[in-house]
Amino acid sequence: MIEHAENGFAILLAEDEPTLTANIKSELEQIGYTVHAAFDGEIAEKLFFRKDVHLAILDINLPGKNGLNLCKVFRQHNRQLPILMLTALSEVDDKLDAFNSGADDYLVKPFHMKELIARIEVLLKRASFSQNKSEKITLNDLEIDLDFKTVKRAGNAIELTAKEFLLLTELAKGGGRVLSKQVLTERVWGLNFDTGTNTIEVYISFLRAKVDKNYPLKLIHTKTGFGYYLSDKE
Repeated sequence: MIEHAENGFAILLAEDEPTLTANIKSELEQIGYTVHAAFDGEIAEKLFFRKDVHLAILDINLPGKNGLNLCKVFRQHNRQLPILMLTALSEVDDKLDAFNSGADDYLVKPFHMKELIARIEVLLKRASFSQNKSEKITLNDLEIDLDFKTVKRAGNAIELTAKEFLLLTELAKGGGRVLSKQVLTERVWGLNFDTGTNTIEVYISFLRAKVDKNYPLKLIHTKTGFGYYLSDKE
């Protein structure tokens, strides 16, 4: 058995078979992983936005929201997250669907626990190697360094609070798409955040003062009644 001893990695496990879930959770926790388990896709999605997750294991045939749809959501939000699909199906088309949805690997049931652990090891090592390279998002003269948590505009450093940085990052990851207040509050403040407050508006105002105010090109935009987006197109 591979020694892990409190490795600090957290895994999101979305599997609707209680016995299999219990077995996987027990095995992984014994070797040092933290496991957040969900029996349906909607709960898994909520956990993904609430918890700090380093790898996701998704069954394809989940109630609520299936694993393929979950995989697309996770991949859109986090390009580096390792995702392993579990399924009883072994057809080539099913594997292609999984990979086309953004999965990194695919394991057919029934499987040996040692094989699952070995694949998890490989995916986490690969992700760790990738993350050693600085990941940045750029838009026009705005640069967001996701690893060092820094922001620059036209080469000038911009000091942001943790929440301001998260909010700006979510807008940047949107790729110009309009993100609603509900989506932003779920991703930045968590699902229990009260969407009836004006906190989003306040933080958008903070960001505009720091990111846009001193520059002729405005990057943070509002689509009235829908939400906010980041774009260098006026």
